[in-house]
Amino acid sequence: MRSISFPVARALGVFLGLTSLSAAGPSTARAGRPAYPESPVHEVADTLHGHVLIDPYRWLENDTSAAVRQWTDSQNRFTRQYLDNFPGRAALAQRLRKVYELTVTSRPNLEGRTLFYSRRAGDQNQPIVHVRGPGERGPDRVLLDPNTLSSDGTVAVDWMYPSPDGALLAYGTSASGSEKSTLHVRRTDTAKDLPDAIPNTSFASVAWAPDGKSFLYTRHPARGEVPGGEEVFHAQVFEHRLCADPARDSLVYSGEGRPIQETRRVSTSADRRWVFLETSLDWAKNDLYARPAGSRGPFTPIAVGLDGETHADAWGGKLYLLSNVGAPRFHILTLDPVKPDLQSAKELIPEQQGVIESFRNAGGSLAVAVTEKAVSRVLLFELDGTLKKEIPLPALGSVDNLTGEPEAKAVYFSFASFVYPPAVYRYDLERGRLEPIETVSPGIDPADFETRQEWVTSKDGTRVPVFLVHKKGLAMDGNRPTLLTAYGGFNVSEQPSFNPSAIPWLEAGGVYADACLRGGGEFGRDWHEAGRLERKQNVFDDFAAAAEWLVSQGITRPERLAARGGSNGGLLVGAALTQRPELFGAIVCQVPLLDMIRYHRFSIARYWVPEYGSSEDPRQFDFLLAYSPYQNVHAGTRYPATLLTAAESDSRVAPLHARKMTALLQAKTGGDAPILIRIESKAGHGAGKPTAKRVEEAVDVLSFLMMQLGISPG
Repeated sequence: MRSISFPVARALGVFLGLTSLSAAGPSTARAGRPAYPESPVHEVADTLHGHVLIDPYRWLENDTSAAVRQWTDSQNRFTRQYLDNFPGRAALAQRLRKVYELTVTSRPNLEGRTLFYSRRAGDQNQPIVHVRGPGERGPDRVLLDPNTLSSDGTVAVDWMYPSPDGALLAYGTSASGSEKSTLHVRRTDTAKDLPDAIPNTSFASVAWAPDGKSFLYTRHPARGEVPGGEEVFHAQVFEHRLCADPARDSLVYSGEGRPIQETRRVSTSADRRWVFLETSLDWAKNDLYARPAGSRGPFTPIAVGLDGETHADAWGGKLYLLSNVGAPRFHILTLDPVKPDLQSAKELIPEQQGVIESFRNAGGSLAVAVTEKAVSRVLLFELDGTLKKEIPLPALGSVDNLTGEPEAKAVYFSFASFVYPPAVYRYDLERGRLEPIETVSPGIDPADFETRQEWVTSKDGTRVPVFLVHKKGLAMDGNRPTLLTAYGGFNVSEQPSFNPSAIPWLEAGGVYADACLRGGGEFGRDWHEAGRLERKQNVFDDFAAAAEWLVSQGITRPERLAARGGSNGGLLVGAALTQRPELFGAIVCQVPLLDMIRYHRFSIARYWVPEYGSSEDPRQFDFLLAYSPYQNVHAGTRYPATLLTAAESDSRVAPLHARKMTALLQAKTGGDAPILIRIESKAGHGAGKPTAKRVEEAVDVLSFLMMQLGISPG
């Protein structure tokens, strides 16, 4: 992306230029313009790399301020009054509740011939952890029901790691979507917890010892142990013995001398003989170390200082490495663990047409999950690398959580697609049969819909895939209400997945479009690199190209085209809003990053600097300023109807982004389309949100979209 320099005298709305600090009320309301709650202006001037930036709503960054609380309450009331006026709201809510009550199984994990998985059905707020075994076809029973941990369903299971024999489960819980986990250990035979409770284990990893009596785990410091605000960094590896005092856990890896935002993860090999340590300062690279399980010696470097990712497993006296160093779509290598010299590694499975995502030794076969043209495939290889067969999947869709064991007779994974709710499948290696672990009434007939993949040409000529979903036989008349979504970042692949809120949209005659943009992982390392740092504008160009294609192909028109994105996808639609407002009739911008000049100062955002860059760097400041949505709102521009959402307990993206952008858009838009914000209490970035809250949010989002695009529930 070209680097753009902004002279001090040039103004972008009220952000650049020499102005005095002042306080002012909202602009005078025009005919037809919503009477927004007051958002006082208190300008703060910053000088960065010779540029003066004026921030009129810096005060909205303060989460604990009484003024911010009053502003939030006023905005929520205003939004509530607006959305409650949608005539089809009751019917929409009824249909959404039915879709969200569909039975969903997910997160399979096979350990010690015992299958662990999550299941949610009916109006349960949180998925329940089930266990089946010992023996893969043993009785199924409830192991952990988080719905019993709070009266409102806001305590969630964040992560879980079974012991090698399947007798114990280490798991983390947190409240209100905060993801501030506390580690617990539960016996699978009695479904009772041991006394162990270890706080500060957000996003933890766990590597069990072979005997199941201890484990390595990652933990963050407690408040007061590091400077304020740094508690979300400084991850360290400790060893914990069951029923011992966590305060006396021995430190295994301190990371001393390393940047505080370095991530550390531990894992155990399939044969339980090795423990792996991965460290990373970049979303596209990591260092890999290993040591024998049970050893207290140092970790041996396996792949350190390389330009790419390398991950490991082990069995049969060999290390198996999944690496994209020199192979952008990954290949699988074998290596002698006694002399782990990468120069002597042998290629077992070469780079495929698609991206190799993961592999498992399952019953003496190598099960490999591959993403090809943004669609999942599961391949079975002999252990010598010879391709045996491909496991047929129910439809074009996505596979997650591939799991198996060398001594097992099956491989498990979760499968989902646009009109297929997530379900755990078991592939019998002896009979060659794929079937769900539970047969349930689907509630949706996939035959009523059609899914196809199209390709659009972006600004620089790059071809970008877009999935289209709609009712079977639906006529494309150039006037179809269409919802376009995407992500485009952090090497995350946008694949066919189940979004319950899309079902009422499709049933009402809408078109659902999902674009696979650069910055994601759909086509490997090069695709990711083409959409980050100074190349981030490519992502926005790809999205605009998808929107233009939907119009040019006679599917919709701008007034009936909406964009929706969350988190990094919220940044995406924020950029679409400011760069191409004429392309869209409505925008839904959820838990977004929007002030890219200051984002890295808040929450855990320092982890994201390798992906976005930092305004503290003069060169990176230029390209961040060029696209940062908050700094590119222009007074008098007619912005489309916009709904921003945020959550008070969000530990990833601070809600200040949505607050500041809402106030600015309300003040500066030259049109009468509504600018609304929905700020949720007792909720976070999305993980662990109870079903009741998911339904409430979906009703609001779809009510807003249907109101703007002129569509009624089917």
